[in-house]
Amino acid sequence: MEEKLQTDWDRLADIALRGERLTMEEGLSVLQGEDGQILSIMQAAYKVRRHYYGNKVKLNMIMNAKSGLCPEDCGYCSQSIVSSAPVAKYSLLDKESLLAGAREALARQAGTYCIVASGRGPTPRELEQVIEAVTEIRSTMPLKICACLGLLRDDQAKRLAEAGVHRYNHNLNTSSGNYSAITTTHSYEQRVKTVEKVKASGMSPCSGVIIGMGESQAEIVEMAYALREIDADSIPVNFLVPIPGTPLEAKEKVTPLQALKVLALFRFICPSKEIRVSGGRESSLRHLQPLSLYAANSWFVGDYLTTGGQAVNADHQMIKDLGFEIEQCAL
Repeated sequence: MEEKLQTDWDRLADIALRGERLTMEEGLSVLQGEDGQILSIMQAAYKVRRHYYGNKVKLNMIMNAKSGLCPEDCGYCSQSIVSSAPVAKYSLLDKESLLAGAREALARQAGTYCIVASGRGPTPRELEQVIEAVTEIRSTMPLKICACLGLLRDDQAKRLAEAGVHRYNHNLNTSSGNYSAITTTHSYEQRVKTVEKVKASGMSPCSGVIIGMGESQAEIVEMAYALREIDADSIPVNFLVPIPGTPLEAKEKVTPLQALKVLALFRFICPSKEIRVSGGRESSLRHLQPLSLYAANSWFVGDYLTTGGQAVNADHQMIKDLGFEIEQCAL
């Protein structure tokens, strides 16, 4: 039985390497795999990861450029209008603060600097502020720049691309069927359309998910299918941090072994894409964090938007201990 299961995981890796899509049954087999098979599952995922990325690890850093003050009702978010969680509230940071964040990203060996602002979408003034900062960063620092400013219009996407934003993040977050249980102030379709506008502008699309928001295992497979379909270049896989004061505060955290199976699934279904372990890495994976890099090839370093991350030097040491190597420049 042990040998048969090992062969099955290798077969999934071979399907991925041929560019074929796993069936729903095959995807569910990963999520439902025996816990005792986790090393075999991760070894198969590593076979695919190694083919596309070797042992290089991409590091990303978030700048929470605008906090709180959001009119949307996303149930997972402490910055949402329906959240009573105590969070910092401030308008968009000035150019010097955004430039200082970029310098900090370099100090952390992060190749990608992510400028993230709360809200439904950028105001004209906010768009100008981001463009002004991006223009200077592009001319002075060897960083890939990702922006995450909410829903975009075509003209806004075009202006960000012209300013030199390399990548734009807009997560699908959950499955289309589960979406109305998480957010009602905008739709799943609006999120998909924003990703399509990003692609049309010439920016690289970044879109991912949050696991642990009441979705079924079949819906997790569907999320991976959806991201494969929209051809997201970078896929952040978040694990819900149930924040007190948010509608999802009572949800149970995703367990370490289940989190690893999810990451393996996304590697099998989106084999050539950047799979980034994102929010909830520390709280869901705990002591198994290093194993995540056998499927994923990217981490955030430092804090997230309103939740803390572990010390940057601890991340660097984990990567070194695995025998992996930090990608020094993402350009």
